[in-house]
Amino acid sequence: MEKPELPRGMRSRSYRWVTAIVGLVFVVLAIAILFTADRQNRIGAYGAAFIVGGLGIDAVVSAARNRLSLMARIGPLP
Repeated sequence: MEKPELPRGMRSRSYRWVTAIVGLVFVVLAIAILFTADRQNRIGAYGAAFIVGGLGIDAVVSAARNRLSLMARIGPLP
């Protein structure tokens, strides 16, 4: 299933840059999770890094393709 296109107000170049930067921050955060994990929680750290890194990669790819990322579709969480 293909992702929906961005609404008219969100097609700006600055929105895409911000989305890409947030995605890169999430990828760096995933790498930091892997490097700071201790041996007892290694499986949980791999799972968290996989989820956070996946969201970051999706945001970068979505910004490049001018589509809504998974984080944007979820919306503001409480």
